[in-house]
Amino acid sequence: MPVDYGDTKFIAGRMYRLGGEAAFELLNTARLLEKEGRKLVHLQIGEPDFDTPKKIREKAKWAIDNHDTHYTPSPGKLETREAVAKYYRDHRGYDVTWENVCITPGLKPAIFLSLLAVVEEGDEVIYPDPGYPTYASVVNFLGAKPVPMHLKEEKGFRFDVNELKALVTSKTRGIILNSPENPTGGVLTREDNEAIAKLAIDHDLWVFTDEIYCQLVYDGMKYSSIRDIDGMAERVLLADGHSKIFAMTGWRLGYVVAAKHIAKALGMLMTNSASCAGSFIQTAGITALLEDQPEIPLMQKEFEARRNLIVDMLNDIPGIKCHKPAGAFYVFPNITSFRKKAKAIQDWLLFGAYDAGLKDQPVNGVALLAGNAFGPYGEGYLRLSYANSRENIEKALTFMKEAFKRLK
Repeated sequence: MPVDYGDTKFIAGRMYRLGGEAAFELLNTARLLEKEGRKLVHLQIGEPDFDTPKKIREKAKWAIDNHDTHYTPSPGKLETREAVAKYYRDHRGYDVTWENVCITPGLKPAIFLSLLAVVEEGDEVIYPDPGYPTYASVVNFLGAKPVPMHLKEEKGFRFDVNELKALVTSKTRGIILNSPENPTGGVLTREDNEAIAKLAIDHDLWVFTDEIYCQLVYDGMKYSSIRDIDGMAERVLLADGHSKIFAMTGWRLGYVVAAKHIAKALGMLMTNSASCAGSFIQTAGITALLEDQPEIPLMQKEFEARRNLIVDMLNDIPGIKCHKPAGAFYVFPNITSFRKKAKAIQDWLLFGAYDAGLKDQPVNGVALLAGNAFGPYGEGYLRLSYANSRENIEKALTFMKEAFKRLK
């Protein structure tokens, strides 16, 4: 939905092609309610509640004390780029060097700059819907046409390759993937990636793959990237970062691994936008990638336990059906049986139930997101993040069960 800036004087027309992000907008609203004394549980934003691992924090402090606080080359320090390349050589077997890597201040700039580098005005770009809203927003901003690929619950919220083929036209120049996926937790299989790769090669398409949740897959599943498929190395832009698995959301550190000429173009865009990611943050990021972090397996195990808890409690609410996600830390329950718009139910759980007799509960509101905040195909669903404690998840779902009883 276009943003209303109020006064339009001096606002460029392209600004009306950008959308916001509901998670941050709702966070602001929830914080204001809490200032008024409301007792809320936050399940609306994808931010781990864990501390950044100790060794990473200590390395950042060391770097600051050793004057590591100055400009770096725009694509990142050589040591940082080599650390990312080494990580992918060691863990994925990719034939990459530092020249294949561009460091960015977070994953969002990695998305924005990557699309800016490869999308031409008039192109068509296929993206997942429901999906992370930044994808369609940026494609639209660049004067291209975002083409939604409907991710369906009965398919485990994965791409249906036959439907994907039907979306490809002579104007299609690229495909955006996100696996594990926000908001659904869907995970592409090796077979899915092979089929998508064949389509990309046959039609000479680039593929942008957002792999920020790649270390959060469950039930013993082995993660598969489209970059693993033969013939895809030169056409894939792989984006990842430190925010989720290392609990470093506020540090703002991401990267893109791509063909050398694309990485070079991204470096030029960094020169003309952010200049560089923080120097001491990059130093801490090297420690994150190349040194053992004993907290990470514990976090992974805890996320899986939270997933199981929230899915079970959602499915215990009459009228809700919740598919068990294979990855990330989101659930996407189906609420179509209530015959109400998802936004109305989002608001009921945050505002309405409070005034319907639940104001005196230990928790008297839950902040979560309507599914259509992630695209039109998200209507009929809610998105809840389980990047919160099991205790808070239990409180939130107990409140929700009572709130749905009073929904009219």
